[in-house]
Amino acid sequence: MKRRSFVKKVAASSTAFSIVPSFVLGKGHVPPSDTLYVSAFGVGGRGAGVMNGLDKTNKVKYVTLCDVDDRRAAKSYKKYPDAKRYKDFRKVFDHHLNEIDAIMVATPDHTHAAIALPFMREKKHAYVEKPLTHNIGEARLMTQIARENSIVTQMGNQGASSDGSREAKEWIKSGVIGKVERVDCWTNRPVWPQGVPVPTEVDPIPKGLDWDLWLGPAAMRDYNESYLPFKWRGWWDFGTGALGDMGCHIMETPFGVLDLGYPTEAEASCTTNWVGDFIEADYSESCPASSLVRLKFNTAEHGDIALNWYDGGMMPDLPDELKDDEKIGDTGGGTVFYGTKGILVCDTYSRNARLLPSERMQQINAPEPYLKRITGDTGGHQSNWVEACLNGSETSSDFKRSGPLTEAVLMGNLAIKSFQYKEPKEIGRGFTYPGRRKILWDGKNMRVTNYEKANEWVKGSYRKGWELS
Repeated sequence: MKRRSFVKKVAASSTAFSIVPSFVLGKGHVPPSDTLYVSAFGVGGRGAGVMNGLDKTNKVKYVTLCDVDDRRAAKSYKKYPDAKRYKDFRKVFDHHLNEIDAIMVATPDHTHAAIALPFMREKKHAYVEKPLTHNIGEARLMTQIARENSIVTQMGNQGASSDGSREAKEWIKSGVIGKVERVDCWTNRPVWPQGVPVPTEVDPIPKGLDWDLWLGPAAMRDYNESYLPFKWRGWWDFGTGALGDMGCHIMETPFGVLDLGYPTEAEASCTTNWVGDFIEADYSESCPASSLVRLKFNTAEHGDIALNWYDGGMMPDLPDELKDDEKIGDTGGGTVFYGTKGILVCDTYSRNARLLPSERMQQINAPEPYLKRITGDTGGHQSNWVEACLNGSETSSDFKRSGPLTEAVLMGNLAIKSFQYKEPKEIGRGFTYPGRRKILWDGKNMRVTNYEKANEWVKGSYRKGWELS
């Protein structure tokens, strides 16, 4: 099979289907009593968790399961014995396109767009884990294709379906903290290695792993245990670091509440690694061990807003209104909104909205809830997507929302890369600190206007045969 043939192929099989989804029969959106036929990609680890959420609806049938690693996929293969198994997503496209309504993609970041886009172009609904894509150009393209094909989409940032995000919006829209001027966000990530040198040793490829397919669009390299499993998040070629991992969760609340849109500028400060006296290490292929990112937005309702991101153990200033026995967030991180009339805090996982100082919660009546809540248990975010696929309702994090959110998150990574990058003539000279810090962004035209090198990272690069059409 030619590598690129599948993206142009529109399957028109003349054979009888063992499974016939309702859209094949010309029904369009099908009634809630029907079943959503899904192909799942990346079914070990996080993918297995997403599938558990989808199962709670009792309305999903898995036609195929696809994973490049038999070891990681083993439990899912056992749980869904009737689904056909594949390593190569292109074979699913070639052989099962007319048997499915939708796809679920929970592979590493660098393969999200390569897998999802061919199916989205054939009008298959899509659930894609966060961050939506590996680079800004892919996020813009995914958003465009979803809109043009009127498909139902959802990014896997579960907090978007939480009551807490809606409570925060109701509090802020009520005007209780006035106009928001600043937002501080932080996370406990990374909880995997970052700021490390590129491995030089060659480890044996584990049995059951197709390393070439796992690399996908990324440049070929020898296998090393430093990449898998999970540790891929700390390498720019595969992951998006602490910010990419948690930004789409934590920044979702301020992004949606404040209608932030595209940032206008970004700057970063990151951990510097030293290998000798005044000799700086070039670990730029790995995301930094810690970073502080400052994004600026201009909004219609609140004017200019500064959003500050902290990771790797770095924390924002504690509000003076916080009492000594009070915590600013939960284990995973949190968000603080600073307004002209007060402060609102949201925890990362619970999303519970609370005012500071805490006595204000007793002094002010909570706004009357008016935003629709997502019913369901821990599978609420997944069931929200399934129900929307079946009845045409809206999802909490469709790509018209989560695409621009992903772009804003990845804009922070552009600033981090700009800080890390050294010109070839600078490598080995030592003491190049502090590096480049601020970049200006033309969101409409998707360009950095003051640092041409950063534009190379806006759309990324692809191994031959894996280019996005």
